[in-house]
Amino acid sequence: MNRLPLVSIIIPCRNEKEFISRCLDSVISQDYSKDRLEVFVIDGMSDDGTREILKNYLQKYPHLRLLDNQKRITPCALNAGIKNSQGDLILWMSAHNEYEKNYVSKCVTNLEKFKADAVGGIIKTIPRKDNLLGKLISIASSHLFGVGKSIHKIGSKVPQWADTAFGVCYKREIFEKIGTFNEKLVRGQDMEFSLRLKKAGLKTLLSPDIVSYYYPRSEFKSFIKHNFTNGVWAILPFKYSSIMPISWRHLIPVVFVSSIIISGALSIFFLTFFWLFLSIIGSYFLLNIYFSTKIFIKERNLIYLLAMPIIFASL
Repeated sequence: MNRLPLVSIIIPCRNEKEFISRCLDSVISQDYSKDRLEVFVIDGMSDDGTREILKNYLQKYPHLRLLDNQKRITPCALNAGIKNSQGDLILWMSAHNEYEKNYVSKCVTNLEKFKADAVGGIIKTIPRKDNLLGKLISIASSHLFGVGKSIHKIGSKVPQWADTAFGVCYKREIFEKIGTFNEKLVRGQDMEFSLRLKKAGLKTLLSPDIVSYYYPRSEFKSFIKHNFTNGVWAILPFKYSSIMPISWRHLIPVVFVSSIIISGALSIFFLTFFWLFLSIIGSYFLLNIYFSTKIFIKERNLIYLLAMPIIFASL
């Protein structure tokens, strides 16, 4: 037991009343030795009842600790957890997910087996509400046409080296080499950190046997709002990072939408741009219908054929 590395689990949290119990129950149920675990929940001053739930857990489980995050953004929470932790390994877990009971042990095993510097897993997306819209959003959020080649979202059959993964377990010395998370970023801090890690010659492994479950938004308005915010923070990191803070694939949506707007505007004056506009829109429409039809065939429900194109386009 003493040879097992000490793992520090860091859980940034803010207003997660609906999910924090599921998350903590799955963390507490880990099959990794409790004597070699410490768990930090770093709360961004929640005001929805989350803190009351956390205090109940703290009374029952001595290896849980609660830290305050006055700045209320994720990178500040992560850095506070790193600073206060003692672990040989630092494992970032989301308060919005549930984790397989072997999540920690699989991270430790894969780090050693593959001689990786960091290792993470895949997300299995589950509808937050058991209704049609929830299922549609869940499908789009884990589909190649919806999220591109985000392997931790669409899944993988074999372990592979990747730019990033989900729920990553880091060796502590990584932070000594490349620093901690960029506190100027409200979002995108994981991708920016992963690219710094890669630039330093360090390796991140994505392993499909490291599994967690995510519950996406099941209301159309909040789904749209969340997508828009994600899009904004795919671009804003350029202002706050000394390296290219995202992968090239993250720029595809803005190039795509810009090409529609520009070619559409110029098509009023130039016939060439009219045909370019039609070819862009037409290509996207055909691809959207193709993937939506495949989902319709699998689900055997006509509503999927009618609704999936809208969900895909919204995403």
